[in-house]
Amino acid sequence: MNPKPPLISGRDLVKAFGKMGYRNVSQKGSHIKMKNDDTGSVSIIPDHKELDRWTLKSILKDAEITEEQLKKYL
Repeated sequence: MNPKPPLISGRDLVKAFGKMGYRNVSQKGSHIKMKNDDTGSVSIIPDHKELDRWTLKSILKDAEITEEQLKKYL
């Protein structure tokens, strides 16, 4: 069985995505849209104090980022 993804905040995930080449495109309410111009990948990140582990896992899957890659940027 795979280990659980880390517990992080939405802001920390936005910072990590920024380090990976994503930029903030827009924000509507508590959801931040991030885009990577190199790959064209777009991700929506909720700005919550603590992201649900499965929400994080879904965001990473959509962005084609592994948990190991994310941990390098946290």
